[in-house]
Amino acid sequence: MKHPTLLCSVRTFNSWALALRNTSSSPHKAMHLYSKMHRNNVPFDSFCILFTLKSCTHFHNLPIIQHLHSHIIKLGFTSHVYISTSLLNAYVFLSFVDACLVFDEMPHRNVVTWNTMVMGYWKSGNDIRMAREVFERMPCRDAVSWSSMIAGYNNIGSYEQGLLLFRRMMFREGVKADQVTVGLVLSACGKMGGVGLLAGKSVHGFMVKNGWELNVEIGTALVDMYAKGGNLRSGAQVFELISERDVRSWTALICGAAKHGFSEEALVVFEKMMVSGVKPNDITFTGVLSACAHGGLIEEGRRYFKMIEEYRMEPRIQHYACLVYLVGKAGMLEEAYEIIKGMKLEPNVVVLGSFLSACKEHRQFEMAERVIEQALKMAKPENDGGIYNLVCDLYVMGEKLEEAERVRKLMLNNKHERNARGSSFVRRRLR
Repeated sequence: MKHPTLLCSVRTFNSWALALRNTSSSPHKAMHLYSKMHRNNVPFDSFCILFTLKSCTHFHNLPIIQHLHSHIIKLGFTSHVYISTSLLNAYVFLSFVDACLVFDEMPHRNVVTWNTMVMGYWKSGNDIRMAREVFERMPCRDAVSWSSMIAGYNNIGSYEQGLLLFRRMMFREGVKADQVTVGLVLSACGKMGGVGLLAGKSVHGFMVKNGWELNVEIGTALVDMYAKGGNLRSGAQVFELISERDVRSWTALICGAAKHGFSEEALVVFEKMMVSGVKPNDITFTGVLSACAHGGLIEEGRRYFKMIEEYRMEPRIQHYACLVYLVGKAGMLEEAYEIIKGMKLEPNVVVLGSFLSACKEHRQFEMAERVIEQALKMAKPENDGGIYNLVCDLYVMGEKLEEAERVRKLMLNNKHERNARGSSFVRRRLR
């Protein structure tokens, strides 16, 4: 028979542990309970520490994680691989320097530990080279490892590298792809044009050959890949095979049709979506308004823009940009200007650029003058060179040659300044 005092302490400890587990979505409660346990001298085990770390990671508060780290050291849990990995995960998002120190000092590592560092390098520091270096050093890799590395390449736009890695994973390493990996690969294919479309078809063939079920996630990824690649027929065929379509599936088809100039087809799909009872989101309306803009469908564009608020959503900056482009391109510059003035958001260079482009097309310099200075204040020469060129052309059109020369010099000075900064950076790196 167990001693009653021991039973009481076990019951007390279990009660605290259960309470901590129930606070995983409430960091404040978890930290309060953790502190209370410490004050009451309740013994800690790995589960209590893991629950607390998991909950407090949501704080995004470095001092709190450092405080917990010090307790972990005092309690002697630094060699516990799950605790160290959970601590590493917390540091990855808050202080990558500390994350690297924790990783280097870990006596034991598992595949999750390595995966966390791979993800940390490309997500926190955007250092894909170091992420790849850690990836290659891994003693063993699972599907998550490959997915994380492919996601890193997608993140910086190196889609070809991600595809090469996928081929190596499948054909050289023999790792079985899961839905996450395939989804990432299909996303990359959708952004690569014709080359990506060929690769995406191969991935689709692999899925069919292996009898994969076409659920909403993988089905939507296929629709998106085909639609972005311009093969709307195949995209529509896959779409029809998805048993339960959600807003993402419909939106992928709408945006793909709009992108490739099938404006009326995009609107037909949207109408069918509303009849089916699926509620559109802001990306859906971006696709619909883009279709209207490319097709010159003014009345439809106005109606769909009003529909955004009917669905109790606030118009986003991209919605305003589509509407300004639509009415401006049609020569209704006064209406386009009123839309800009009435925006609930501050117009960005895309919105103002659309207006200025329409002013140039319809040779209305006086209208353009209303927003030129506002556009120049927002434009950044390293990213928005097109705005500077557009403004120069408009000034020439308005016979304001001195102003045109001023803008050209401003653009050139910024270009020289960037080159100088780049050169000095290279020199510092070479020292």
